[in-house]
Amino acid sequence: MQTNFGCKWFFFFLLFACASSAYGQSIESDLAPPRGQFTAPSSDEAAPVYVIPDVPPQISQQLKVDRHWITMTPGLVLIGDYNAFGQDANSLSQVGKQADQFDDRAIRFMARGKVGGAYKLGYLVAAEYKGFDTDPEQFWNLTDLAVTAPLGGPETTLSVGKLKETFAYEMVGDAANLPAQERVLSPFFVSRNAGIRLNRVLGQDHRATAAIGVYDQDWGDPGTAFNNGTDVTFRTTGLLWDLNEDRDYFHVGLAGRYNTDTDGSIRMRGRPESNVTSNYVDTGAIPANYAWNFGLELLWNQGPVSVLAEYIPSWISSDVTSNPNFYGCYVTTSWVVTGESRPYDRTVGYARRVIPKNRYGAIELVSRFSNVDLEDEAIHGGEFYKTYFGTNWWATRRAKFGIGWGHTWLDRFGSVGETDHLQVRTQFVY
Repeated sequence: MQTNFGCKWFFFFLLFACASSAYGQSIESDLAPPRGQFTAPSSDEAAPVYVIPDVPPQISQQLKVDRHWITMTPGLVLIGDYNAFGQDANSLSQVGKQADQFDDRAIRFMARGKVGGAYKLGYLVAAEYKGFDTDPEQFWNLTDLAVTAPLGGPETTLSVGKLKETFAYEMVGDAANLPAQERVLSPFFVSRNAGIRLNRVLGQDHRATAAIGVYDQDWGDPGTAFNNGTDVTFRTTGLLWDLNEDRDYFHVGLAGRYNTDTDGSIRMRGRPESNVTSNYVDTGAIPANYAWNFGLELLWNQGPVSVLAEYIPSWISSDVTSNPNFYGCYVTTSWVVTGESRPYDRTVGYARRVIPKNRYGAIELVSRFSNVDLEDEAIHGGEFYKTYFGTNWWATRRAKFGIGWGHTWLDRFGSVGETDHLQVRTQFVY
């Protein structure tokens, strides 16, 4: 649906202005806890007076609930994008014309906290409009509805409900705070399912994590995933080294996902780092017994410079199509020009967002190369390569502006098509 250009821009800035008067605390805005601890320092600590006003901490405190038997912290995420495309003739014949458009990327409302007396349970409830963790065709969705119980201490927790699967760094991490604007390995995972998940933080100084989960899409809403069935996932992470107050570290992770489908078929499809394009790669429904995905993740950080890489091979058990296999991978580089570093959160096994240290915010330069291959002898789902270059301005602790350009080469239907994509983002996470 096309909307008047001026009206869209008015809505875009109005959305951000409204965000500046909203108060709460989203998971994406969590800070990394100190080494060996589980509680992050308060985000209400003194901060620079940014060029763009941030939320006053005293108002945030007024909206929190802190009673003996219950605590509650509200959260809000607002993200708006503008997307512009350029395509050659082959691309137009492969995927059709990709329309330039504004995208109300995500609106998420959240409440989380603890309930109970001496023994407290954690809870998380979140509803989202067109968010990172729903299918692009879906609008409002209950993304999270989970209860978490500590088992003998905070090191081990058991969560039940609708929650994230424990597979792929792109998925388990804070999507809004990744260096690049969008995920690229979406054909190989789903976001959330109804199930049960066990998490463990290992070591006195929390150098490693382990998580395993069992999920069944039929317990929830069958319309929220491409493959409806049972998933078993695991992920384990570790720090090979961690120096200089968590500014210099090397993270490694291994993960796996076993998936079956209730109708005896599995489908894999994905967009090239976009929420608004057509599916550039798509296997269609593959008659299959199960799929097995394996994930390898590496994150090297040296002060303001980081390199994040992930590789996911996928094997499909299918007698009809001779057991096809696919893969996806990417390498992302980041340089925070103003000197800030992405802090590593040892309790979850991934890096958090950039926290600007001066009133003008933090500037980050990002590049990424990615490749998704859904081609096999009997399956012709296509393969694409993509390069991405972008800049993020972390204007405050909660606001980010980003602009990036990507170029995609799609090999499908006997030709190679090329697409240019310009994306502009305004983001507020609290």
